[in-house]
Amino acid sequence: MDVSGLRCLVTGTASGIGEEVTKLLLAGGATVLSLDRNKPGAEIASALEQHIEVDLADPASIDGALAQIEGNIDVLANVAGIPGTAPAELVFKVNFLGLRHLTEALAFERMNQGGSIVNVASTAGFQWALRLDALKDLMTTETFDEGLEWFRANPQQGNAYNFSKEATTVYTLAMGGAVREMAELRINAVMPGPVETPILADFEESMGKDTLDGVKAFLGRHATPADIAPAIVFLASRDSGWINGTTLIADGGISGAVLAGLVPPPEI
Repeated sequence: MDVSGLRCLVTGTASGIGEEVTKLLLAGGATVLSLDRNKPGAEIASALEQHIEVDLADPASIDGALAQIEGNIDVLANVAGIPGTAPAELVFKVNFLGLRHLTEALAFERMNQGGSIVNVASTAGFQWALRLDALKDLMTTETFDEGLEWFRANPQQGNAYNFSKEATTVYTLAMGGAVREMAELRINAVMPGPVETPILADFEESMGKDTLDGVKAFLGRHATPADIAPAIVFLASRDSGWINGTTLIADGGISGAVLAGLVPPPEI
């Protein structure tokens, strides 16, 4: 995967998938700037161009972080996220509104032509089509605050994590044409299934341990961050230059089995 010389901004670098993405980018000759509320580990910290602490639930914090970065970037990897055990508004702020605010603050003014935006969605958002009318209405909001007002005025059934990932998926699908036309960019999303990260226990609590254990039994194991990071780096790389406005499922095959009717959809 050709990422040599690319200047990449990655969120969630301090752990899990974001940390693994950072390692792969650095190994491929890219430069990485880090945004995270926590400090990255010693293994990658010294190799970063810059690390900035940020609260993705706060648009002022995002703007302040971007003000500390000079020049343009080639890749934005929106990896950071929080599980559904957190308060619903906080989940929605971090996983969708903060992601959107950061993306749009960069995309049309501070990303180089030919650049790539990669969002981490989730197979937990696989039912986005069933809520498409509501999600399309959400997409008409233009700012962080407008989006939050919409969320408060339109309570959704189920886990806020699932809805936030549905929103990320639809946003990615909807923005492909716009970023290409306006800035010669690409935007895509990776949709992992369950991953062995520090917050897996939170997902077991919010989605049901039996459900996730069932996925694990079907596949033989859960994914590791090393299983997911290459998909993100591929979409960030020059090798995926004609892939735009789409999603890449990286879940070991469970979604295919559900779509083919071999196993029932998980109740999450």
